[in-house]
Amino acid sequence: MLTSSVSIHVHQWFKTAFRNNRNHIITEIMKTKLAAAFSSPRQSSPFALTALLLLLLNHAPAVAAAPDRPSQLIGFTEFQCNLPGGRHVNVRSMRASVVKADGTGARRIAAELADEPDAWTQFAGWSPDGATAVIGRGWESQTNAKWEEEHKSFRFTADGWLLDTYLVDIVTARATNITAIERVSRYNSGLFFWPNDPTKLGFTALIDGNSHPFRMDRDGRNKTDLTKAAKEFSYGFSSSRDGRRIAYHKNYQIFVADADGGNARKVETGNNFNFGPTWSPDGQWVLFLSGAHYNCHPHVVRADGTGLRKLADRGGYRGVIEFLDVPDFHGGSSDTPVWSADGRTVFYTAKVGASVELFRLALEAASTGTGTNANANAKPGEQLTKSADGTLHYHPQPSGDGAWLVYGSKREGVRQLFVMRLADRAEHRLTDLKPGHAAMWPHWQPVAGTK
Repeated sequence: MLTSSVSIHVHQWFKTAFRNNRNHIITEIMKTKLAAAFSSPRQSSPFALTALLLLLLNHAPAVAAAPDRPSQLIGFTEFQCNLPGGRHVNVRSMRASVVKADGTGARRIAAELADEPDAWTQFAGWSPDGATAVIGRGWESQTNAKWEEEHKSFRFTADGWLLDTYLVDIVTARATNITAIERVSRYNSGLFFWPNDPTKLGFTALIDGNSHPFRMDRDGRNKTDLTKAAKEFSYGFSSSRDGRRIAYHKNYQIFVADADGGNARKVETGNNFNFGPTWSPDGQWVLFLSGAHYNCHPHVVRADGTGLRKLADRGGYRGVIEFLDVPDFHGGSSDTPVWSADGRTVFYTAKVGASVELFRLALEAASTGTGTNANANAKPGEQLTKSADGTLHYHPQPSGDGAWLVYGSKREGVRQLFVMRLADRAEHRLTDLKPGHAAMWPHWQPVAGTK
């Protein structure tokens, strides 16, 4: 006969195992049986208890063999999203944060940069070695914020806005305002470490109302405007992995060019809205959105601007995630497709019924047509999530080893971050926020083991 002492020990052991393996259906079934059997040991026959124990032990190896969760950090931004008063009141609550990919150790980073009532921080990226975080620090005057709310438009003035990008050592917390050195603008964003050249950085600066892609030295000096005297709005600046080519959109048209901005070539899509170009890991393709504003879809084009292909249709998804629960005159945050770590597949979001779900599409399985005629040939991707009506997924980002996907999901009214193991689609939640708070814009640390 099983004694109550043995029952208690077995019960506690399996409670621990089940708590750490919540995605297994068999786990949930057995947890229910355990609760019933061990809640009243005297009412359970020796035969029934023994049979249950043998059944549990038979499944114990499967529980113990569950793969470990990734150990590196994920950077993100946390903020309040339901404060009355408009956009700025909520945006100024933003704080750059990190959490381990297993969901533990969440903490603020560079909190001291939000040193004024109308200042905030945002997590914006990592150095290639994962030792340095890229942190945006913003400030806006209340007077300017009030004007923007009344006119439903941004107004970037010298006395009303300041946005800089800092490099923050993840261990020592030392912060360097890299865009303030030899300053070219009071609005600097989109900073990245230039691929294949550790001496250079790229960023985007707003000058005379137009956004310009810049390259600068690692210490912030020698800032070079890559579009020089251009008077059109440029955005979505990125570099190929070998550092030799760049892509950006100007007046919502995609351009590819040499690293110094020379030999720029417009990608002819036939559409009036083209947005957010990013290079494939092998530098052979550029991924972007194309179509009409709020009705655009994932496309790719070769590095030389030829071979346009529509990859998928987003099923009526507007392509923006509302990150506030109060009216926002800007209309939310762009939700763009991303490459997998090996460049063979693309992750994107699309509307399914009343929800926005995550999809994955192999590049070789996508449309093989070219030009604008390829638009009708796009194939549906593999649906990774199937959610309750009203669930919104956003901002997918694959891990460097290609095994995991971090993303945001608005469920039961709260925007949380989740990580999915792509092998079996098992997911776990990273954040545990209350209503009125949100987590957005996740970024994988490139290397593991940093504390």
